[in-house]
Amino acid sequence: MSFTQYPPAAPRLQRSELAVPGSNPGMFEKAANSEADFVFLDCEDAVIPDDKPQARKNIIQALNDINWRGKIMSVRINGLDTHYMYRDVVDIVEQAGDKLDTILIPKVGTASDVYVVDCMLTQIEVARGLKKRIGIECLIETALGGANVMAIAQSSKRLEALHFGVADYAASLRARTVVIGGLNPDYPGDQWHAALVNMVTACRAYGLRAIDGPFGDFSDPEGYKLAARRAAALGYEGKWAIHPSQIPLANEIMSPPAAEVNRAQRVLVALEEAAKAGKGAAQLDGKMIDAASERMARNIVRQADMIGKR
Repeated sequence: MSFTQYPPAAPRLQRSELAVPGSNPGMFEKAANSEADFVFLDCEDAVIPDDKPQARKNIIQALNDINWRGKIMSVRINGLDTHYMYRDVVDIVEQAGDKLDTILIPKVGTASDVYVVDCMLTQIEVARGLKKRIGIECLIETALGGANVMAIAQSSKRLEALHFGVADYAASLRARTVVIGGLNPDYPGDQWHAALVNMVTACRAYGLRAIDGPFGDFSDPEGYKLAARRAAALGYEGKWAIHPSQIPLANEIMSPPAAEVNRAQRVLVALEEAAKAGKGAAQLDGKMIDAASERMARNIVRQADMIGKR
């Protein structure tokens, strides 16, 4: 391991992330009663401009009044290129900051975008005497954000996670796509693979969680599961759900299978026994296991423990 290491962000279970428009309060209670690990109330793309002030008020009331059943609660603010953003941060954090776990910043292009929100949060927390430190999560969904993803990942001590926003990313690249988050048959493979790898590499290098974004066709559960499996294979630990039917799919695929957890536990036991015998490696089921195997096993067991507590 390098002598330079970055501590991991606050551990949070984030297998399924439900997006809920702030302009539709009728969906709030349903979201609270869902099996989603994480809910973000949206001020941005899901809300038309005329509805944004009321959506902000709805979100403040919902954070304060609804029992969210232990879910991680976030708000997606409007972009820094709009005049809605500052009021999103000021009003929501001043009036409901103690109920908020993170702020989700859309279309982050540079590290300085994160700095702006970090500065605002710090001032509000001090002024209001808030004891709970609010985390930051960033959507990487533009070519600029993709180009600067390594710098963004190092931009703030509040930063906890990066999310891949495939729809706006496709628009930013002027890419041809057939469905949000789906595969284009004209491309020989997964056209988002390189961007997903770059982002998860930035996350793991700097201690952040990696979350995959939406799959637009909620009438295609098999397509959603394929997209989720590709992301999970790369090291992503969660995926968005833009429809309630996608929540159990995300929870299933982003949870380690029972057989995988069992083997990870056996790996740890076998290596512990090998260490007692003065050996740095061991054999399990006819395969060699070593320190790298231990690190992979601990990741699986740690996630399984968090799911059990949830």
